Parts: sequence; C-alpha cells; structure tokens
Amino acid sequence: MIMDKETKLKLFKKIISISAAFCILIGFLLLINFWHLKNNEPLKSQTIEVLFKKLSEEPGNEELRKEIRSFDLIARKAYFTSTWQVKTGAYLLLFGGIILAIALKIKTDIQKKIELPDISKEDSSKKGLITHRWLLATGVLVFALALVSAFLSNDYLNNYFPEQIANSDSIKQGEVIEVIPIKEIIGTEKAELDVASDTETKQGTPQAEVINTTQVIKKIKSEDFKKNQSTFRGFLGQGISYSNNIPIDWDGSTGKNIKWKVAVSKPGYNSPVIWGDKIFIAGADKESKIVCCYDRHSGRLLWEKDAENIQGSPAVPPKVTDDTGLSAPTMTVDGNLIFALFATGDIIAFDLDGNRVWAKNLGVPANHYGHSSSLINWNGKLVVLYDTSKGGRMMALNTGTGDFIWDITRDNKISWSSPMLFESKGKMQIITTADPNVASYDLETGKELWKAAVLTGEVAPSPATFNGLIFVSNEYAKTVAVDAEADGKIVWETDEYLSEVPSPVAYDSMLFLATSYGVLVCYDALTGKNLWEKQFDNGFYSSPMIAENKLFIIDMKGIMHILKADKTGSVINEPALGEAAFALPVFADGAIYVRGKNSLFCISTE
Repeated sequence: MIMDKETKLKLFKKIISISAAFCILIGFLLLINFWHLKNNEPLKSQTIEVLFKKLSEEPGNEELRKEIRSFDLIARKAYFTSTWQVKTGAYLLLFGGIILAIALKIKTDIQKKIELPDISKEDSSKKGLITHRWLLATGVLVFALALVSAFLSNDYLNNYFPEQIANSDSIKQGEVIEVIPIKEIIGTEKAELDVASDTETKQGTPQAEVINTTQVIKKIKSEDFKKNQSTFRGFLGQGISYSNNIPIDWDGSTGKNIKWKVAVSKPGYNSPVIWGDKIFIAGADKESKIVCCYDRHSGRLLWEKDAENIQGSPAVPPKVTDDTGLSAPTMTVDGNLIFALFATGDIIAFDLDGNRVWAKNLGVPANHYGHSSSLINWNGKLVVLYDTSKGGRMMALNTGTGDFIWDITRDNKISWSSPMLFESKGKMQIITTADPNVASYDLETGKELWKAAVLTGEVAPSPATFNGLIFVSNEYAKTVAVDAEADGKIVWETDEYLSEVPSPVAYDSMLFLATSYGVLVCYDALTGKNLWEKQFDNGFYSSPMIAENKLFIIDMKGIMHILKADKTGSVINEPALGEAAFALPVFADGAIYVRGKNSLFCISTE
C-alpha cells in the first residue's frame, strides 16, 4: 500500500513526537540517576561505615562480619547497576536523537512538496525557518544532555582516584616498545649490568633506578621453579604444588604442629613466596611499604627493607578499600631477585640478601579498590598486568634492570586478576582474564594470540588450565571452558556457581571452584558436568590449591578444608589456624606456610 504525502506527513509527525518525548524522558532519567550517584555514592555506604565501627568494638563478632560482607556486596551491585544504567541511557539517548533528527528531516522534505492553497510563499518560508530552528534546538538539547551526563559521570569516578598520576614520563598507551635485548641470565655464573646501554630505549620511557651494577646470577632451571612456590598459585601460576609430605593436621590455638609463628609488621593480602630456605612477604600502610625475608625453617627474620625513595612515587597513597589494601599483589622470585609491587604503582627488586637492585614507579593505578594483580616471571621477563579504569595494559620488564621489554594496551576494562603462564604450540603464553576477554599473549613479544569475549563485571579470579583448555569464571558472568588450541573456542559454559574472588584450579580432568559465600564445587573439566558440591560455614577469598592429590583451601575464618582431589571430594580434615586468613597456602616439602591476618605460620610435623 502506497501512502500519499499527507499520510506520510502525519506518520512522521507522530514519529517526531514519540522520539522527542523518548529523548526527554531518557535525558530526565539520566539526570536523576547522576544526581543520585553524586549524593548517594554506592561505594561509600554509611551503613558499612557504622558496621565497621561496631566491628572495631566487637572484633570477634562473626555474624557482624557476615553482615558487612553482605552490605558490601549490595554496594558493589548498586555501583555497577548505576554505571550500566548510565551507559545504556547514553546509547538510548543517542539512538532517540538520531531517529528524531531523521524524522524531522523527512517531515520537512515532505512538507515542502505539499502545496497548501491557504498559505503564502512568505508564510511557507517562515514555517521552514521555524522548523529548522526546531531541528537545531532539538539537536542542541540532545547534545547538551549527553554532555552534562558525561561530565557528571566522570566527576563521580574521579572521586576515587588520585588527581595526580605519579610518573609524567610514563609510556603512552597504545605504544609498543621495541624489544630490548636481554643479557643472558640463565646459564651464566656472573653478569655485568651495563646501565648505559640498557637506558638507550625510546625517549620518554621511564627507566628503573638501578642501584647495584654487579650481581651474581645463578643458573635457574624449570625444575627449580617447580620445586619452589615462587609466584602466586605456584608453578606458572596454575594452582598446583609439586611438594611432598604435606601435613594435614594442626591446631593454631593449641600450637599442635605449629613449628613457628611470627607477627607481621605491616598489613597485606599477598601470599608468601618461597625460594630455597627463604620465605618472603610484603606489607604496606599509609606510612611505608616493606619487603620481609624469613628463614623458612626457624621463622627468624633475615631482613626487612623499605620500598622508599622511588622516583615518581606519590606523596600520598591512593584510596583503597580495607579488603584490598596497599599490598595485595603477591611477589615473585626468580632465584636471583625478589620483586614486589604496591598499589602506589611502585615496583622494586631486591636480591635474596636484601640488597636493593632497581626500583621505579609505573604510574598510580586508577583503581577504586586498589591494585591486586600479582607478578609472575619467566626467562628474564617480569610480567605486570596493569588494567585500570583508564584501560587495559600489560608489560614485561627486564628482571635484571627493570627496563621495559614490551608494553601493550589491551582491549578490556579494569581487572583485579593475575596472569597465568601456559605453554602451547611451542610458545610460552600469558593468559589473562578481564571484562570482557580471556586472552592469550606471546611472552616474548606481547603480541595478542587470541581472545574470547566471555566475561563481564569485576573480574578478580585468575584462569586455570588442563589438557589444552583454559577455564575462567566470574560473578555475574559465567564459568567457561575455552580451547586454547582453537583460538579460544567455547567448549562448555555454566552459570550455576560463580566466583567473586577465588581462582579456579584444574587437576586430573576436574575443575574446582570456590565462592565467597562458602560453596566449593567440582566440575568435569572436559564436559562441565557437576560432579559434587559442598557448602561450608564460612566464605572463601583464598583460592584452592592442589598438593599430593589433595585440595587445600582456607576460609576467611582461618579453617583449612582438606579434601580428596577426586570425584568424591571426601573431606580429610578441617584444621583451624586460630586467626582469619585470606591468602593462599604455600607448600614446601614437609611444610605448609600460611599468612593469617596478623601472623605468618609454619605448619610441620618434622
């Protein structure tokens, strides 16, 4: 059916009226939402502040702690719901404005072709001018609403980040740094660090402050990394320990099988790392940042060093939440040096005797909780995942000098997860998780190899791997298995149980996943079938670890749940540490090391 011009004119008048009303409504709702955000910031809950104050008066009140966690989760949901509404509203406003503009143009064109006998040419010209003014005014209104919306949104986010990024010489986002030749570290006995040649990189690249120019370099083999739990979640960051004779029974309150216990001098959520006879932890507060080294057999403090006087370090530390803090990233050690990263953006290297080797500031990470991605190293490269609200970023530093080998931007949003290493097709790959991608990168060059958009929300859990599959999970998203050999093709997925913080671990055709509300679940790693699930009294922030065919996971109250890592999941024992715990258990032959809220424990029957 062909409509005449009069009918078309009436139709487009209706479209104009509807689209104009739609734009006004969306703009009005956006302004209300922005006003609510500015006056009731969801990340700053007065209720939580009151509960925290009450908790300080009743530190042993577990019910109060659960209530705080529940309110905190509600606050996070409110924040991300609000930001989703902002983005969705902006797109709807833009869509409505486009429809309105198109309808106005078509209506004007139709009206010009209709000859109205009672209207003079002069009146027609005036009407056309009025119509164009209406079109212009509507466009200005739509633009103004969008501009005001964007301004208010950015103003809110800036309340959570420091106004000054500490390193004005930081590498431009999007710039890929030339690969700098690395001096042979593995397989030599001594190496002279040629500071002059190493600093001849692209102009503007922040260089590390190299303190020691000569150091003894020990030969490090892959087996040495397997023997020592030298990074977050052990060898390659995959959650599996290769140590033996692991104890399964202790009691922190009575001292049963507690070989030693020492108080930590600074708070931190990082897990210990081990190399040889030494165990390392980091800590920080508003006053200072430290790295500590203990004799792992006796608990004797060997050295404690400040991470201070670093060029570009902020005078005032950034805002962080209590459950992240200023020292959340777990350190990494390569047998020669120990590396630590703090929420200030300061990264520092000491040798194993506590001598400072190099330090630099990477720029204060724009992060409304605090930076928590842990470090990992391999073959002379220190990998730093640095996703912030400004965008995704990852870099590799020369372990000996701290100079950039490569620095890339990533197509994702802010994340709190840690990288995992994975060898495939003859290449050592870096596997990362963030919103929206699980992605793989070549360790040598930083080149992206593949990615799969399967995640949303605040991504904190790190990936796991088994038999060529990569497993990722996140709350408000899904648990997904992708095939690394097929460039991230989805193999299976489920939204049954999802992790907020703990990372999954895969072992012997099974995938184990824990939640912050106390559920531990086991899936068939190849099919996604639910094999078993168990509900515990307390939630988990720590991730499950596998050692000697057993699964070890410590809950927030400090109870270690030890289960058979099989299709039955039978509970072996549930020994208590005697204080709250959030970090991973760390294993060595004959011993477990656990960082509690206030103390570092060595558990051993020997």
